[in-house]
Amino acid sequence: MTAIIFNSCSGSFGNVYRGTLGPDGKIVAIKVLNLQQKGAFKGFLAECKALSSVRHRNLVKILTACSSIDSHRNDFKALVYEFMVNGNLDIWLHPNDEHMQFKPLSFQRRLNITIDVASALDYLHHQCRTPIIHCDLKPSNILLDDDFTAHISDFGLSRLIFNSNKDIFSGHPSSSAFQGTMGYIAPEYGMGVCPSTSGDVYSFGILLLEMFTGRRPTDNIFKENFNLQKFVKSVLSKRATGILDQSIFCGEVGESMDEEGIWRDCGTDQAKCLISVFEIGLICSAESPKDRKDMNGVARDLLSIRDKFLNTGIHEDRIQSPAPRDRCEVAACSTSGF
Repeated sequence: MTAIIFNSCSGSFGNVYRGTLGPDGKIVAIKVLNLQQKGAFKGFLAECKALSSVRHRNLVKILTACSSIDSHRNDFKALVYEFMVNGNLDIWLHPNDEHMQFKPLSFQRRLNITIDVASALDYLHHQCRTPIIHCDLKPSNILLDDDFTAHISDFGLSRLIFNSNKDIFSGHPSSSAFQGTMGYIAPEYGMGVCPSTSGDVYSFGILLLEMFTGRRPTDNIFKENFNLQKFVKSVLSKRATGILDQSIFCGEVGESMDEEGIWRDCGTDQAKCLISVFEIGLICSAESPKDRKDMNGVARDLLSIRDKFLNTGIHEDRIQSPAPRDRCEVAACSTSGF
């Protein structure tokens, strides 16, 4: 194994390294569990169980798992995944000094990523034999491959549910001890409500708003009763482009178009597309679970917005329509081998 790709963070229970696998030296990502961290072993089991029973192009693919003893006779557990060349979404939305060379993501690329994530959640919530709740959706858990297709990762907090959202992981923490990431956790979880698909929808709504405003839900401007949703609502009715992440106007690698000028002069159709994206984010992140849409409807709405966006001309000829998304391939829900 070589350098750490991602450090430990809430819900991940360990560090992720870049390494090689097999005689051909295939580059992989290796998640080594910190078994001293509370909940790490249960997270390992949850991730194995969740990822061994699903197949979708927008979910990270687990290649193998390792459960052994290290050189110091300590328990050693690791998960091996496909390596994602472009890292996680967080470093593209909020580059630090190390990643300042990264070019900003265009509006359409961000829209494609939201569609990828919505498609994966729709699959987990509505198309798996046993529905799966991710429970920790955030930018750092969205990985990007070489063509910026998004893959949801880190299922260490995931839950498999039967009807009525009955948790079948009896070893998981109770709802009162629910873990997640501040800013993305559904508000009802703080009141002891059990995790549900609606909680994932809330996290997706926050993720979407963050992607298009460039503001984290934990930014310093959000204090007391003023949050990311209220920030979007306060500006959206006046001028939708006023809350767009300004880095969108900088253009991507190889682009020389005046993206800011294009958006400044955008017509009614373009403005409607932009407003529709923000409205979906607001609906998904509604305070009450009953006011949120399900991910099946959200995915359909986003696809419709992209179709309209591609017909407005704002994307110009330099942006190609993405290849049709693969249909979900449902694997037998078996956990053998883990």
